[in-house]
Amino acid sequence: MVKNADKDAVSLLLAVLALGRRLRSERPEGALTLSAISLLGTLGRLGPMPAVRLATEERLQPQSLTRLVGSLERDGLIERRRNAEDRRVLVIALTQAGKAALAEDLRTRQKWLQKAMAAVLTKQERAGLMAAAPAMLKLAFREQDAAER
Repeated sequence: MVKNADKDAVSLLLAVLALGRRLRSERPEGALTLSAISLLGTLGRLGPMPAVRLATEERLQPQSLTRLVGSLERDGLIERRRNAEDRRVLVIALTQAGKAALAEDLRTRQKWLQKAMAAVLTKQERAGLMAAAPAMLKLAFREQDAAER
C-alpha cells in the first residue's frame, strides 16, 4: 500500500520534472549548456569561490569541472584570479559577460513562464505557486546529513 506522503512526493516529483523539461525546451537555440548555466548561476548566487568548493556546490567531479571552467574561461564568461588572503589559491568568478549570459538565459525562460502562468493558471493557482517557491528553494539547496549518505 502506498502512503499518502509517498503519493504526494511522487506527484510533486513528476510535476517538477515536467516543468523543468518544459523550461529547458524554451531555451534559445545555441544557448549555453545547462551545466554551464548552472555553474554561472552558482557563481552568481554565491560569489567567487575556489574550484574545490565550486565542484562541491555543482556536485561535479574535478575533471568535469576543469573542462567546463576551461570552456567558460575561453568564452570570457568566467575568470580565474588569485585569492586576496592566500595568493596560492585560485578563485573562479563571473565576468560581466558571464553575468549578461546568465541574465539572458534566465530572461528567456522567465518570459515564457510569465506568459504561461497568465494564460493557464487562475489567480489562486499563481498565488499557490509563488507561496511554494521558497519551500522548493529550501529543498533544492538542502545539504544531506552525513547519516543520509
